[in-house]
Amino acid sequence: MLIGICGGICSGKKTVAQYLVEHHGFKHLYLQQDSVSDRPPPSQESPPSGDGNSSLASPPPATFTGALGSSALTTKSGTRPAGTQTASDTWLALRPQLHADHSFATPEALLDFVTKRWRSRFVTTDIPTEAVLDVFMRRPFFLLLSVDAPLTVRWRRFQQRSKRTDNPDISLEDFVARSDAHLYNPHGGFQSLISRATVRLLNTSSSLAHLYATLGKLDIPNPDRLRPGWDTYFMALASLAAHRSNCMKRRVGCVLVGRERRVISTGYNGTPRGLRNCAEGGCPRCNEGNSSGVGLATCLCIHAEENALLEAGRERIRDGAVLYCDTCPCLTCSIKICQVGISEVVYAQGYSMDNETAAVFSQAGVKLRQFTPPPNGLIHLEKMELY
Repeated sequence: MLIGICGGICSGKKTVAQYLVEHHGFKHLYLQQDSVSDRPPPSQESPPSGDGNSSLASPPPATFTGALGSSALTTKSGTRPAGTQTASDTWLALRPQLHADHSFATPEALLDFVTKRWRSRFVTTDIPTEAVLDVFMRRPFFLLLSVDAPLTVRWRRFQQRSKRTDNPDISLEDFVARSDAHLYNPHGGFQSLISRATVRLLNTSSSLAHLYATLGKLDIPNPDRLRPGWDTYFMALASLAAHRSNCMKRRVGCVLVGRERRVISTGYNGTPRGLRNCAEGGCPRCNEGNSSGVGLATCLCIHAEENALLEAGRERIRDGAVLYCDTCPCLTCSIKICQVGISEVVYAQGYSMDNETAAVFSQAGVKLRQFTPPPNGLIHLEKMELY
C-alpha cells in the first residue's frame, strides 16, 4: 500500500504521515527536491528549510512525541511543553539524512520501489504536481489523502512555526496571498490534487492526542478503500441500482446474492411495467407527499426488494442467499423475504419501521445486519466520535 498525502500550507500533512509511521508501521518515502522541475517555489513549500542543512540536527529519540500538523504542540495555556517537537521539526531534521532506500530521484523510481514491495506500507507527502500524481495513480494499491484546515488556523500554525525557526513573521494578508498561490496557481496549484483525494481530512485539532485518536477511528489503512470487500461491493451495486428508480419520493436499490457470491438478481423501486413512471405522476400516493409508512396500500410502486425477488424466482433462491439493500426493508417486504428463504439481509440506511422488520426476521431466523463502510470523502476530524 502507498498512501499519498497532499494539502494546503500548515494543514497537517506531515503529522498525518508521522501518525501512519508511528501507529501503522508505514515507511515515509521522499522525492529528491530537484527530481521535478516544476515543483512550487520554496516560498510555497511546507515546511521552510531554514538557513541550510548545517543547522539541522536529528532529534533525540526520547524527546520526539510527534506533532500537530505544522503547528506547535500546545497545552491549554497555549505553550508548547519543553522537550517536544513538531512534525515539521522532525521533517527538517531527518530529510537531509535520509537513507538511500527512502529517497528517490523520480516518481517512477519511487513507484517501482513500492511495486516490488506492495504488500508493505508506505507513505509520501511529495506529490508536487498532477503529473506525479498520475504516475502514482497507475497502481491499484495507491490511495490519495488530503489534509486541510481553515485559513485562520493554518495562519496561526504558520506564525508559530516562523517563531520557532527564527523566520520573519508575515501578515495575514501576505499569508492569504501565499496560500492562494499554493492552492490555486494555474501552473501547479495543489487544489487540483486535493479534489482527486479519496479521503479529505479537515484538521482543526489543537491537541496531538485528539488528532491521533480521531485518525485511529478512521482506520486509514483499511484495504476496503483500495479493493472493496464483498459487503462494500454488493452495497455499491445496490446503490447503483437505486439510481434507476423512477419513484419521485425515494431511491432504493437491492441486490440478491447466492451462496457463492454470485449475483442472482437486482431490483429498484418504481411503478410496474406498462404503467407511467412514478416520477411522471404514475403513482398518486407518492406524488401527494404522504409520510413514510402512510397509505402504502394505495401505492403503485413496487419496492426494490420485491423487484429483486420477482426477478429471481423461488427456484433460483437457495440456502445461504443474502439480500443487500441500501435501505432497511419495510414490513411488507420483510414477510416476502422470509417466505422465499433468504438467509441474511444487509442494509445501509434505516427506515421508519426497522423494529417491526427486525422482529419479523428474528422469528423467521433471518439474520439482519447494518453495513457501515469505511468513511470517505470530506471528514471533519473534530466531529469524530471517540468513544
